[in-house]
Amino acid sequence: MLKRAGLAVLILILLVVIFTFTAMNTGRVELDLGFHKASYPISMAFVVTLVVGWLLGMLSMFAFVFRLINERRTLRRALRMSESEVSSLRNLPLTDAD
Repeated sequence: MLKRAGLAVLILILLVVIFTFTAMNTGRVELDLGFHKASYPISMAFVVTLVVGWLLGMLSMFAFVFRLINERRTLRRALRMSESEVSSLRNLPLTDAD
């Protein structure tokens, strides 16, 4: 219950900051991509930059997580093989060294 209230307060503070930023920055930014030239509000340019950065971060995070999942799968397979080998070695009869 306390986590939800904290999250709601955090979202409310974030929205106030966003609306304040938008109200204070009414200028425009000119974007020239070489093949396309356009003018956008500063707030929209920042939001698009934030979203693109977030998406690229998520993409790199997914690549890292998939690598970890693959490594975990490999390690589990190696552990099963080692455990079966140890089990089979324990079941071998002992030979005396007379």
